[in-house]
Amino acid sequence: MELYGINNAIEGLNNGLNNTISGINNSVGGINNAINGINNAVFGISNSICGIKNAIYGINNALYCIHNAINSHIPFKNYPLCVFTIKLRVFTNGWKNHIRC
Repeated sequence: MELYGINNAIEGLNNGLNNTISGINNSVGGINNAINGINNAVFGISNSICGIKNAIYGINNALYCIHNAINSHIPFKNYPLCVFTIKLRVFTNGWKNHIRC
């Protein structure tokens, strides 16, 4: 009878140890998943910023098209637009220095 009790105790300890190891493994897996989620979020934010930057470049290019069209037909009448496009150009160049896509 005592041997059964010892065997049961050993089996209980083994089960407890296995469950503890499984719990640790699951915790590590959960931490890894969290890290992957953070990495994905960072990449998503980076891609969003690149998309915004590309949109600004698109707007900037459109303004240059308008600027050139006005300049070719109405000389010396486009000073405000000229200043605006130069300011936008400086702004987009500033973005380019900080963001690598």
